[in-house]
Amino acid sequence: MALPAQGSVEGPCSTPPVHTEDAVTSVHPVDERLHPSRLVPAALQHIAAMYAGVVTPPLIIGQACGLDIAARTRLIAASLLIAGVATILQTIGVRQLVGNRLPFVNAASSAGIAPILAIAETNAKGHQLPAIYGAVMVAGVFCLAVGPFFGRLLKYFPPLVTGVVITLIGVTLMPVPVGWAQGGDKTAAGFGSMKNLALAAFTLVVILLIQRFGKGFVKQVALLFGLLIGTLAALPFGMADFRGIASAPIAALPTPFAFGAPVFQPAAILSLCIVMLVLMTESSAGMLALGEICDRRADARTITRGLRTDGIATLLGPVFGGFPTSAFAQNVGVVSLTRVRSRYVVAVAGSVLLVLGAFPVLGAVVSLVPMPVLGGAGIVLFGSIAVSGIRTLSEAGLDDSSNIILVAVALGAGIIPLAAPTFYTQFPAWAQTVLGSGISAGAIVAVLLNLFFHHLGTRSGTAPALKSS
Repeated sequence: MALPAQGSVEGPCSTPPVHTEDAVTSVHPVDERLHPSRLVPAALQHIAAMYAGVVTPPLIIGQACGLDIAARTRLIAASLLIAGVATILQTIGVRQLVGNRLPFVNAASSAGIAPILAIAETNAKGHQLPAIYGAVMVAGVFCLAVGPFFGRLLKYFPPLVTGVVITLIGVTLMPVPVGWAQGGDKTAAGFGSMKNLALAAFTLVVILLIQRFGKGFVKQVALLFGLLIGTLAALPFGMADFRGIASAPIAALPTPFAFGAPVFQPAAILSLCIVMLVLMTESSAGMLALGEICDRRADARTITRGLRTDGIATLLGPVFGGFPTSAFAQNVGVVSLTRVRSRYVVAVAGSVLLVLGAFPVLGAVVSLVPMPVLGGAGIVLFGSIAVSGIRTLSEAGLDDSSNIILVAVALGAGIIPLAAPTFYTQFPAWAQTVLGSGISAGAIVAVLLNLFFHHLGTRSGTAPALKSS
């Protein structure tokens, strides 16, 4: 299949295609400008697939840092705003500097939650977010510095390593939805009550029923329908909190450094730089996958521009209250399922996120969702992350005994903080921050063992290379 001339994908400064019959037929599906009747529903489908994932990091981190409803609303608005800007930059691009110009969604990644929570635990209340944002900003600089050379480093992050890390992300986050299912606030009188547990179980059952009997779009957004139906079921029992909507401004842009100036702590920085390497690997894999789905292969320059966008969003996000930014795999799945490959569809979805971020009252709607409802849905969300890691490990050649040992030891190192939270209490503070996150500990062990088994003393690594699927 012949690709169009490069000028047709140069970004916002390029000349729009001439709308003659011959010209239209020559436009690549990625660059196709759909009629609004097709474009808007397709964009809303992307929003539906990603919305829960975008608001999850600020919800969890805000809870862990003890923020009130108004502050959590600001975090949600900031995440939506940064996701919108990053997604528009990726899809539209700026010359040959930024943007992979694929239907690629960027937003705050759940992969950063566990190490961020570890940073929060080692800092006093009121000083948690400044330490987190300082580490995130340095991780963004790290991404910008390493991005142009990252293709050469991919051999050190085969499915063997990334599968371990992704699996640990899901496993180490599982206590979060369990706590939500019990009520969220351990000091509350009703924490762990049967009323809370019943509401969480009801939400989970609703999601399972929609997955089993739903069709098409309804099945794709089962998580959102579960949140909606669970919240409606909670209303008669007075379990939904309307204070967030009442206190949220209708329209407001995030205030720079509203949670304090960033603080730079070496251990926190090291932890998030490790996570950034994982996120860069996921983004690269997502770009490779989209390139194949869209019949426009992602070359080294495309990946470099995409990672540069990740770095910029991660660096500037903390100024307004954002977190580490990366690809959203669920939206790659939407493109694959619908075969709507136009990058302008995703650009419109990014614009919608931008509007949601500029109107905090819209983001505050999430505060209506009771914690037990979030718990029931969170079990599905974080469990699916672990399943993604297991699926990646299935590509890792586990019939080899060395690979089995590598995965076993790395998973064991990553589960230690979860199984024995006090295991590292006698270690220095910097080591507690790094090793106290199962993701960081597991990633370090996986990378070192991969070097030991597959690179040191060998002519080339024998571990399978990163795949695009």
